[in-house]
Amino acid sequence: MCGIIGYVGPKPTVEILIDGLKRLEYRGYDSAGLAVVRDGTLRVLRSQGKLSNLERQLSGAELDGSYGLGHTRWATHGRPNEENAHPHRDCTGSLVVVHNGIVENYLDLKGQLSSEGHRFVTETDTEVIAHLLEKHWKTNLEQAVFDALKELKGVYAFAALSAKDPDKLVAARNGPPLVVGLGEDETEAFIASDVPAFLSHSRNAVFLDDGEVAVIRPGKLSLFDGEGRPRDRAPTRITWDPVQVEKQGFKHFMLKEIHEQPRTIRDTLLGRYSLDSGTVHLKELGLDAGFIQGLQKITLIACGTSWHAALVGKFLMEASVRLPVQVDVASEFRYRTLVLGKEDLVVGISQSGETADTLAALRAAGETGATTLAICNVMGSMITRITNATLYTHAGPEIGVASTKSFAAQLVALHLLALYLAQVRGRLFPEEGRRSLSELARAAHLLEQVLPLAPAIEAIARDFYTASNFLYLGRGALYPIALEGALKLKELSYIHAEGYPAGEMKHGPIALIDERMPVVALAPSDSLFDKMANNIQEAKARGARIIAFGSEGESRLKQILDEDSDRLIQLPRHPEAISPLVAVVPLQLLAYYIAVARGCDVDQPRNLAKSVTVE
Repeated sequence: MCGIIGYVGPKPTVEILIDGLKRLEYRGYDSAGLAVVRDGTLRVLRSQGKLSNLERQLSGAELDGSYGLGHTRWATHGRPNEENAHPHRDCTGSLVVVHNGIVENYLDLKGQLSSEGHRFVTETDTEVIAHLLEKHWKTNLEQAVFDALKELKGVYAFAALSAKDPDKLVAARNGPPLVVGLGEDETEAFIASDVPAFLSHSRNAVFLDDGEVAVIRPGKLSLFDGEGRPRDRAPTRITWDPVQVEKQGFKHFMLKEIHEQPRTIRDTLLGRYSLDSGTVHLKELGLDAGFIQGLQKITLIACGTSWHAALVGKFLMEASVRLPVQVDVASEFRYRTLVLGKEDLVVGISQSGETADTLAALRAAGETGATTLAICNVMGSMITRITNATLYTHAGPEIGVASTKSFAAQLVALHLLALYLAQVRGRLFPEEGRRSLSELARAAHLLEQVLPLAPAIEAIARDFYTASNFLYLGRGALYPIALEGALKLKELSYIHAEGYPAGEMKHGPIALIDERMPVVALAPSDSLFDKMANNIQEAKARGARIIAFGSEGESRLKQILDEDSDRLIQLPRHPEAISPLVAVVPLQLLAYYIAVARGCDVDQPRNLAKSVTVE
């Protein structure tokens, strides 16, 4: 969702705000703006569309100050135009607000404030916050925020500044993320919706909890609850290298992140297993061995790509732990009658740790008495603070909106978790552990053999980028990978695509197949190859052109395919247990190259945001 960046300190404020907004572009936006204060005068600049439009307005404007706020907006209330772009002002013109989220009672508040003489000039719900702060202004900005919060309903993260209360930013969170960055030399401070916005200036981050208010001054943070009672929290040291956020010669962040997956796998495995003993080391979880031994059921909940990782996790856990595993879409899970208890483990998966539906689902699970565990990529994020345990992935910052390397990291984390639970329950013996962990450790090397296939996959993309529909087929643990491949194609290229379990093809999708429908078939040489080969032949009998991903040296697949109309990519042979990790990379590349061929914005697909932080 929307990008927020604020700065107070001695450096050129506008330069820092624009740089921060650029680093938040991956969150998705349709307008941008900033506000700065200099010598007691507040100036605001806004524009519709990309940041380049705002930068053109800045050219020659001589706009700067000692503190300021910037924002990229993704429209919810009000059209995406300059008038509705943030920051929004109060009637006095001395106070501004930037906001991510939804003020649910904004119409009631707007009516009440209008009757009191406040004049509204936009269609947004955010403007209500600015006028509420004006209404409650007594002595300083933070007191106005405390009073205004008593009237606000909804989910929101907002930051405010006032020319009447200099060198200070005040921010509040109830849902969407906010993080404070404290400068290394104690002369500056930042507020942002995500760490990359200030990572090149500071690695000392304090993540706000729901219901908290932050008062930010140069080099200083004062933290309070909603009633104004002080809170104390030590900063988290961010270990990401700022260089990791740069493209490093790749055309797009997504392509860079696809190529980072071997490193991601190694980093997520690092220090967590021993091949000598065949054991997994996850004491970081802090889960009681007695609880694990008494487990009755595991539930995996997530959204989007993380949900596909959860579907793979079900196969891994049922095979290793031998317990029933349920997978739920988080947005549906929270509205069901939950049949959970103290002997259940609920695992929430979220790259950002701020996905609204997943957070709400985990809170609901916790209320039943179930133990909750987070699989997450961001240290200190909300999901890590509301669960009983956390298993971090180590993917580093992921800028492309379409998830790639974080998916690989989630698969590795789920694999480790499955083996660990089996180990504690006495179901993983050393020899089996050594074999499973050796296979998992090989995955990074195998991906390094898959990535050089990119030119061949790009050639396929040039042949098929004009198609209007795709069907993706997989079996077993590759069925979720078919879903993921179809999702990537939809996200990036705006082509309609369906992922399907291949065995279900005759139960409906086969009616859609003709010579205009490319069928992407995941057909490695595994225990289900013969059945998959039958599905490919059935599709070809209806005129489909096949894009097959098989195994090196598999002659049977070549016999099925037509050299003129079909395409075959041979992947390195690999153990069946890590097939999802190997198979997903060529599907990511296929979606990427098709989107590039169609001229699409790969890193920032239309209508999408990196983190969905409101329901």
